[in-house]
Amino acid sequence: MASIWVGSRGTIRDYPGFSASVDAEAIHKAIRGLGTDEKTLISILTERSKAQRQLIAKEYQAAYGKELKDDLKGDLSGHFKHLMVALVTPPAVFDAKQLKKSMKGAGTNEDALIEILTTRTSRQMKEISQAYYTVYKKSLGDDISSETSGDFRKALLTLADGRRDESLKVDEHLAKKDAQILYNAGENKWGTDEDKFTEILCLRSFPQLKLTFDEYRNISQKDIEDSIKGELSGHFEDLLLAIVHCARNTPAFLAERLHRALKGAGTDEFTLNRIMVSRSETDLLDIRAEFKKHYGYSLYSAIKSDTSGDYEITLIKICGGDD
Repeated sequence: MASIWVGSRGTIRDYPGFSASVDAEAIHKAIRGLGTDEKTLISILTERSKAQRQLIAKEYQAAYGKELKDDLKGDLSGHFKHLMVALVTPPAVFDAKQLKKSMKGAGTNEDALIEILTTRTSRQMKEISQAYYTVYKKSLGDDISSETSGDFRKALLTLADGRRDESLKVDEHLAKKDAQILYNAGENKWGTDEDKFTEILCLRSFPQLKLTFDEYRNISQKDIEDSIKGELSGHFEDLLLAIVHCARNTPAFLAERLHRALKGAGTDEFTLNRIMVSRSETDLLDIRAEFKKHYGYSLYSAIKSDTSGDYEITLIKICGGDD
């Protein structure tokens, strides 16, 4: 059902008159020549859709016997390199790698885990799990289990399973019932029944959850967010709040993440690259609108003032315009 949304609010669309072989050759020349022709690389890779970029990568491999991403890695550097490699990586593989990176080394990057697992559709989650296993020969669930704990782990595993209902139909009776269950599991109870929160928030569709949150307010005279903040804590609380924000308005949730990535000292390129690349064909126009609405300046200007060089040029092209 979700396919009607795809591409309608993105900044990148299929390039008309596309030829994978022409593009592959142009990219090869740009990399192989004396010094790299970054301009050509940027203009091709930011003006082709994900599907088209995959065809270019295939064609490149067939024509030159090398992986396009490896040639880009060998030829470029810094944040610009990471962004260009992200553009030619299949979306599910890209997300799998981001998840792996979030769990690698000392400490876990919970924010990245939360953001990916709350904003991907069930179908995307299934594809990401497959890609994860293909690349790392380990299941995503096993890695999540060994890197996290408690209710946070349970909820992440439920999301990673990709079982969230995706239908756009809402059931008023179910919303009333779920709202009552949430109320009984938290506000109306000594102690909290965390499993009930996980079950409802990780499995119901976003439109269904929105209705449930309205019903919840009627029953408890409180916003679900306030109850979650009062009843829960730590990363589990962060995760459930992220789900509430996404159910209400995913673009606003991602605009906030971008704002955080671009604000203050130093830029969080890990987050910036991920959101810009992964949302460029779904809802980046909406994310831009929410960014402007909440922060009073455009995402375009935030990127411009916070990044530089070829990295900035590429992000600006993906951003697709000023608001």
